[in-house]
Formats: sequence, C-alpha cells, structure tokens
Amino acid sequence: MNENLFEIFRRGFPADRGRIFIERPDGSVLSYGDLLDLSGRMARVLLDLGVKPGDRIAAQVEKSAEALLVYLGALRAGGVYLPLNTAYTEGEIRYFLGDAEPTLFVCRPEQQAQMEGVAREAGVPHVLTLGERGDGSLWDRVRAATAGGVDVPRSKDDLAAFLYTSGTTGRSKGAMLSHGNLASNAEALRDTWRFTAADRLLHALPIFHTHGLFVATNITLMAGGSMLFLPRFDLGEMMRLLPRATAMMGVPTFYTRLPSRPDFNRELVAHMRLFVSGSAPLSAETHKEFKERTGHAILERYGMTETNMNTSNPYQGDRIPGSVGKPLPGVELRIADPETGAVLAQGEIGMIEIRGPNVFKGYWRMPEKTKAEFRDDGFFISGDLGFVDGRGYVCISGRGKDLIISGGFNVYPAEVEAAIEALPGVAECAVIGVPHADFGEGVVAVVIPKPGASLDEKEMLRTLGTELAKYKLPKRIILAESLPRNAMGKVQKNELRERHKGSLSPAS
Repeated sequence: MNENLFEIFRRGFPADRGRIFIERPDGSVLSYGDLLDLSGRMARVLLDLGVKPGDRIAAQVEKSAEALLVYLGALRAGGVYLPLNTAYTEGEIRYFLGDAEPTLFVCRPEQQAQMEGVAREAGVPHVLTLGERGDGSLWDRVRAATAGGVDVPRSKDDLAAFLYTSGTTGRSKGAMLSHGNLASNAEALRDTWRFTAADRLLHALPIFHTHGLFVATNITLMAGGSMLFLPRFDLGEMMRLLPRATAMMGVPTFYTRLPSRPDFNRELVAHMRLFVSGSAPLSAETHKEFKERTGHAILERYGMTETNMNTSNPYQGDRIPGSVGKPLPGVELRIADPETGAVLAQGEIGMIEIRGPNVFKGYWRMPEKTKAEFRDDGFFISGDLGFVDGRGYVCISGRGKDLIISGGFNVYPAEVEAAIEALPGVAECAVIGVPHADFGEGVVAVVIPKPGASLDEKEMLRTLGTELAKYKLPKRIILAESLPRNAMGKVQKNELRERHKGSLSPAS
C-alpha cells in the first residue's frame, strides 16, 4: 500500500478539480486540478535532476503558492523536503547544506550568485531559483515539464521532511519527520477541529515552519478545503479577507494586533468558525480580551518541531485560558520527574513526555542525541515543563532551560508572567532568571506597557506581593518597548538573559 503523504492528501481532494485550493491576494487562484498538474510537473523536474527516494530538497524562498508546490512535488518524487527560514544568514545556510547534503537547493533569484558559491562548497549538485511571483529557473523548468509517471510509493516510516530546530543551545538539529508522522497528525487535527471541504482558511503564517506548513496547509489538503494565502502578516489585508474566511491560524501577535483596529468587531468575524493560536504562549489576558471583543474563544494547542501537535483545547467545550487542552487522539502524554523519569501525580509540575504516531524519527545523523531524548519505553522527552489539572487539561509552565532556581526554590516563568499580565496597563511580559550573588539566580521581568499606559515598578511589585510568594517576586521589573522574537513569535529568552545578565546586585 502506498502511504506517501501526497497520496493520502489526494484521497481527500474534491471530485470537482476546478475547486479552488489557493486564492492569492490579487484574486488569482490555484485549483485542485492546477495543484495536481503543477506538483506533478515539479516532481518530474526533481526526478530529472536525479532526485532519488530519500534525497533532500532544501529551499530558502519567499512564501508563495509555487513554494508550496516544491513541497508537494518533493513528496510525490519520494524526496525529503527541507524548508529553511528566510532569515537564515549565509553562514547558517552553509551549515545546513553541509549537514543535510541535499541534491537540490532552491534559493531566491536575487541570491543566486551568492548561494551558488555556498552550495558548491557544500557539495550540492544543483542550485535553482524561485521568486515569490513564480519567476526563477526552477519555475521555468516546471512550465516546460510534463507530469506523467512521477509518483514514488513510500511507506509510513519513510522520511517526508525534516526541519532544523532553532539551535538556542548548541548547533541546530534536523528533526526527521516521516510520511506517517505528518499524515497521522493532519488527520487527527482535521477531525478534532472539524475541518471540511467547505472551510476557507486565512493563511498568513510562514511556510518554513511546522505551524504554517504541517498544520495549516496539511489540514487544508487533508480536508479538501481552500486557503486565502497571504505572503506575510499584513493587518490591512487580513481585515479585508477575514469576512471571506471560516477559520484562521495564527501566533499570539495576530491576536494582539487585530483588536488594535477599531473596525475589528463582532460583525466582522460573526461568520468565523474557528480561531487557533500556537507557536508561542497566548496570555490569559489576550484570550479574555479577544473573547470580549469578538465573542470567539481562541483555541490554543501545543506542539513542537519534533512532534507536530500533541494537545488541543476542545472544539466543543471549555477552552481554558493558560491551558493547551488534552492530548489529541492517538497521542499519549505524561508528566515525569526530569531527573529520574518517574511519573508524577496529577497537578505536580514536571517534564512533559510524549508518545504517539506523531513523534519524529530522531535527529538527522545524531544517534546519540536521539537516544538521549527518548525514554526506554518510547516516550519523547519534550524539554517542556508542565502539569495536568483536575480536568485533564495540560498546562505549560515553560521550557526546562527557562526554569529559574532562586535560593533553592523553583520558579516557573509562566506563573509569574500570568500574574504580571493581569495587571492594568501591561501588554505582555517575559520572565527570566539572571545571575545573583546571593540566590544563584534572581527573577527579572521585562514588561511591555500598553499604548499610553504609565507603569511604576514599585507599585507593580507591591501589587504582585499579594499574588506571589516572595521567592517568585521579580527583583527587578524592566520596562521595554518590545521583546526579541523569532520568526514564529516566540520570545527569545536566551537573548533577554544575555541582555540583562548584569541587572541585579546582591542587595536586590
């Protein structure tokens, strides 16, 4: 049986191949018939370049419908798709190409000369270009190709893609994802979130990341639905297109910026079925304010590069602010002692561990690292700390490396952040631990005020003192204009720790 992810997608495509798959901002469309034809031509180009089953196809290109077809063509040709963040520098690309050893590297036309040199050093046989308007040498070949006989059978355990982790500690690792990993997760999410062919998803996320590619796009394909496809986050364009959408997936930034528009109201989103948030924690205050403004409770879920999605708040039922819901069908989740691996009781904070068909096959060419990240019974050690409440909902306390140990006490940043974000005038905050001569680490909060708000550090600490134990109380509250974030909106706490490492004195 052919378990190629594309073949599984194809089974859910509309019988009417004229149905729209993608609509671009200018109104031009890509139908399901176009998708089948052009992805087939793309696969033919890849096969003619010598791509064999398991070969990597790396791409650092702008978001476009044509870029999605590189992914789908790679699946059909039996290749392994490797999308690369458009913000990666030449040095980072040199590392990725040397590590992944792709048969083909697709880059932006304006970077061709520069990247051909990098690829040559890494031993990459082919470099082609793709622009966001469907221009470039790769697309020239696609236009000239024919699609016959391109589909390469794959098993569920064969690799379909891999993504490099952010590499905030040590060098980036390639998380290997199989056809079965991606198919099982897309099917579970399609059913859990009740996506159908009638859905039109407003897609403003990048497609070099799990959220925009393996969640948003794969679910749409699995359901035979359509997408309003924006090349990037554009508040004005999102406002214009929202009345024509049924669902939206975004990062928390989307849900803080949309309400900044006075014309963002209940009427504008009355027809919407679902708002999903992920990739970074959504504050309880944002959740509350969005619901008051629109009547919609944002559905928050939890996933990772290595596992795709693990949990989700319910489609029907309580979507609890600060919670990421319950495990998806087929996914097992437990809370364990980080040191011993012993399973902890309900309500205790520990390491989140996951097992299921969604969990990746390991890190590319890192067998020892892979072995270290799995328990003997197959559970993956996520690196995230959390607990399961009395209703079975999972709550994230933060990354294990972000845990603050102050004077021998564990301080979980998420708890302190929630207390601060509940204060009047606070837009968002990040809590970090920085060196302290007496306590080892001291708690520091970096706070972003709401527009026009005037915040006073001493008054904030006085209020927090009634909400938090003394050892959890920030020793400093630093006001700032913004927080450093990566492309998916995650706060870069390692950068904050470096920036503020000298902010505390022993007397603090």
